[in-house]
Amino acid sequence: MKLNELKPSEGSRFKRLRKGRGLSSGHGFTSGRGTKGQKAHGKTRLGFEGGQMPLYRQKPKRGFTSMNHKDYALVSLTTLNQFEDGAEVTPEVLVANGVIKNVKSGVKILANGKLDKKLTVKANKFSASAVKAIEAAGGQTEVI
Repeated sequence: MKLNELKPSEGSRFKRLRKGRGLSSGHGFTSGRGTKGQKAHGKTRLGFEGGQMPLYRQKPKRGFTSMNHKDYALVSLTTLNQFEDGAEVTPEVLVANGVIKNVKSGVKILANGKLDKKLTVKANKFSASAVKAIEAAGGQTEVI
């Protein structure tokens, strides 16, 4: 077989239907839309349900979502106990160890639980009580 002899397999290629090109085309007159009715005469807009109250108008719209909202990955002090004493904890280390899935807008350390180890914690945000707890354990905090 040569390149000039290549052909697509039988039935894999279809001839495009040319609608509205006269009666003899097989798709003339109504062009496959049937006779009369709303769909034959014109198009309806997206989400139109034939005059019934559309779903997007049935559902209540509540609240407000700020454009500037930042979603932080939250980490509690008890989860930081899994690191060795004197370790440096950064967002990349937290992702690598599976503590958080992704960094999102940043990492915030919360004071849930008790910290037993001396750690250097680098994060985007800290709660005030988390800073006190880390420094009480002999560690350091650093805002990235």
